[in-house]
Amino acid sequence: MRRLAMITAAAALVLGVGTVSASAACNNDASTETVLGAGAGAAVGGIASNSIGGALIGGVAGGLIGNTIGHSNNREDCRRAANNRREIRRERSQNYYLDREGRRHYYYR
Repeated sequence: MRRLAMITAAAALVLGVGTVSASAACNNDASTETVLGAGAGAAVGGIASNSIGGALIGGVAGGLIGNTIGHSNNREDCRRAANNRREIRRERSQNYYLDREGRRHYYYR
């Protein structure tokens, strides 16, 4: 029962720390997610297997998963930034802008 509690606590800590780097940046950098994934994987692997080998395997697997998630988030951030630039360009040529809900607000002169 104690082992299950430790694994649950480690998983909760990993999920909590994983949300820290949720800032949107289109910089092609996934190192933060890779390091967080490797650390979390090593912690969970070490606690689950109670050995250094399990920690090593968990660290490698967590690093690979974190890197994949980081690149996926980065692509999404770049798409969002490109869409925002496109929207701004389109709005400048018109006499209105769109709010978050998609409603038009007209400029009065």
